[in-house]
Amino acid sequence: MSDAENTTENTNVTYEARGRVGLITLNRPDARNAVNGDVAEAMEAAIDQMEADDEVWIGVLQANTEGQSRPVFCAGADLKAINSGDAARLSTERGNFAGFVYRERKKPVIVAVDGLATAGGCEIVLAADLVVATTQSSFGLAEVKRNLIAGAGGLFRLPRAIGKSAAMEAILTGEPIPAQRAYELGLVSRLVEPGEATNEAMRLAEQITANAPLAVWESRKVVLASEYEDDEALKSMTNSAMGVVMRSEDLGEGLTAFIEKRAPNWTGR
Repeated sequence: MSDAENTTENTNVTYEARGRVGLITLNRPDARNAVNGDVAEAMEAAIDQMEADDEVWIGVLQANTEGQSRPVFCAGADLKAINSGDAARLSTERGNFAGFVYRERKKPVIVAVDGLATAGGCEIVLAADLVVATTQSSFGLAEVKRNLIAGAGGLFRLPRAIGKSAAMEAILTGEPIPAQRAYELGLVSRLVEPGEATNEAMRLAEQITANAPLAVWESRKVVLASEYEDDEALKSMTNSAMGVVMRSEDLGEGLTAFIEKRAPNWTGR
């Protein structure tokens, strides 16, 4: 793809291919990166672009917090858009809320959080595969404070991520979970100092892309399915995944590189 095809920008979301990594940025800092219809459409388009680019193997999702006195990764749904009758546009057919929370995809996404992720913003985080956060971050589902419920996956994904008791308290009180506590509970994979979330997420992405992409993608599918499938189904999925990688060109490359004591040159085929 050309440089022009590798980079997409609009008012609300930017997408840039950086080597094997597709970097997606929520870009409404003046609105606390709240999701309106344009954000949802642009987010879905960015995921489409990441998925379609054979040179990109993983995504990193960050947020622009420039000029904010208290950094906010995403404040969730744009209440002004809802109040103006534009609520339906906050979801897309394939991705649902923000064009992302239920979006089927092959490639993993690491979310880099440096600030508050609340309501739908927290649900975006929960829809990612890995979370890197700074110590000034927090995660909350505050919908009950406005006579709403977390309708984009938060009510079942948060308990899976941190356990029923901690999730129940967070959901029923509407109070945010500090980053250190989220790290201890297992929601956050890596905890870093303020300003370092994206750098650390990119380092994590580079560690992952050093591995065989087919093996990463197939492994991800089984891990995700482990949340709802029984062991027999998971055994079958694991066997199918093994078949995919065993039939791939990269199997020979991986074995040859091991024998020759060099880094493999993966193709994803």
